[in-house]
Amino acid sequence: MMKIAYVSYQIQEKYTSATVDEDKALLDFLTNKGLSIERVIWNDPAADWKSYDLAVIKSPWDYHEHIAAFKQWLDHIESLNLKLLNPYERIRWNMDKHYLGEIAASGLAVIPSFFLEKGDLLDLNALTAHFNTEKLIIKPCISAGAKNTFIITAQNLADYEAQINGLLQEEAFLAQPFMPEIHDGEWSYLFFNGKYSHSLLKVPKDGDFRVQSYHGGSVNVQEGVDKHIKDATAYVEQYAAGCLYARVDGLIVNGELNLMELELIEPYLFLNTHQEAFESYYQALLAAL
Repeated sequence: MMKIAYVSYQIQEKYTSATVDEDKALLDFLTNKGLSIERVIWNDPAADWKSYDLAVIKSPWDYHEHIAAFKQWLDHIESLNLKLLNPYERIRWNMDKHYLGEIAASGLAVIPSFFLEKGDLLDLNALTAHFNTEKLIIKPCISAGAKNTFIITAQNLADYEAQINGLLQEEAFLAQPFMPEIHDGEWSYLFFNGKYSHSLLKVPKDGDFRVQSYHGGSVNVQEGVDKHIKDATAYVEQYAAGCLYARVDGLIVNGELNLMELELIEPYLFLNTHQEAFESYYQALLAAL
């Protein structure tokens, strides 16, 4: 029987909320289906990767904090010819938000983005003119969970400019116009093996823009409209081929879905919000086997 590594992380309180339960619930579900699958921590030095036939990346939520080690780990398990879901090449591509530039260049709708490369300095006037906006969101190209994410206006620039310019000496950042549509919520569309499964709306708490549950955001289980599901499918077909799972996060702007992120590494899958989701994931995994 094929032996599967269910790749997770060393549990830290800051990443928990509703999230750890999904890991256990899915692992239990797959075990009960008769799969030979066990949880393995990606950076556990004692892990014997040679003993597995397949690795499924589920929740290495801290990878962006140890990016060099994570890249080394990917290289190592690839050198063992261990099959990985999602595929190595897609994981590496998806680690860095520069991928949004590639998607936008293809003609698919993406929240307007400007990349501040490592060593650049923040020029607020140029950026507000570029986006025709008063308010910017600035976040690292390699990050997760709203880490080092700033809202910048002319009024608060002095408070953050030195800090951001210091961070820019270390790594690249992404600048985007603040989208007021975030207050209506951010949609997530879940796909397994390229096939649409379910959707939901994540809404920030009053006065905030971050939709993560640990920042006070809430999840509203509701089905997206067909047009937007069709639009979400286009990102998956073009950029997530061969992926066990994909999550398309976006805002509805003037009636159109605009991509915020295409999540292919460790998205929370909201399996508990949809009756068929666990089974859909299992069937997608079977197809990949």
